[in-house]
Amino acid sequence: MIALLVIDMQNAYFEAPELSAQRERLVTSCNRLLEGFTSSGHKALLVGTEHERDKSTWTLSMLDDDQGFIFRGSEQAEAVPGLATDGLPQLSKTRDSAFIGTNLLSRLRNWGADEVVLAGVSTHNCIAQTGADAFAHNIRVTYAEDAMASEDSQDAADMLRILSTTYRQPVQPSEEILARLSGAH
Repeated sequence: MIALLVIDMQNAYFEAPELSAQRERLVTSCNRLLEGFTSSGHKALLVGTEHERDKSTWTLSMLDDDQGFIFRGSEQAEAVPGLATDGLPQLSKTRDSAFIGTNLLSRLRNWGADEVVLAGVSTHNCIAQTGADAFAHNIRVTYAEDAMASEDSQDAADMLRILSTTYRQPVQPSEEILARLSGAH
């Protein structure tokens, strides 16, 4: 079973001009993947970042700067307009990796998923860290090339090159990923 993880497609991340310019393309690509996965019997999970205002979930940089981000229930924490979220399970995280402090691993095991496809933002941090941690849990990873973006395209390219080479995690267009689904149950 292959599971799709759509990571951090939330309003806050698209406040950055570099991502805002790519929002429409990303929403379209993520929706195409979501439809393809759910219609073929595969699992899809929306993963988002949410923090508490009391600093209990803040990262070191947030604490150092005394500046919180993406508070639970805020407009920043909401999914970007147009993303197909209806009826999909959601997972809230407080760190770059979707595995840290969450039940993601048990969800994937319960679903029988031995591979994840990663999409969303940002390629060079949350997606990359989730991919590296998936490798540590013996879960294969494919990166949806046209359904990811980053504020820094060079950092994103460098991270994907490292992950592809070191962990053998391929980067593929959504079209190729969707073509594999019918034989991957």
